Amino acid sequence: MATQTKRATIYFDPELHKALKIKALETSRSITDLVNQAVRESLSEDAEDMLAYEERKDEKVISYDQMLKKLRKDGRI
Repeated sequence: MATQTKRATIYFDPELHKALKIKALETSRSITDLVNQAVRESLSEDAEDMLAYEERKDEKVISYDQMLKKLRKDGRI
């Protein structure tokens, strides 16, 4: 069964496009494949960030100054 794909137009900075073309040639992959992989990785990172946020959302928030004081008190800085 063939994978369904959707077509989109993306406008790249000329230098980024040149870099993508070179990478595609050197890795024997298409620009589409490279872009799809990059988007998947970015979305995966977002999902990991959201999970980390959910796990820590009930933690007490402290200010930067408080954190510095704690680090000094603990001898870490």
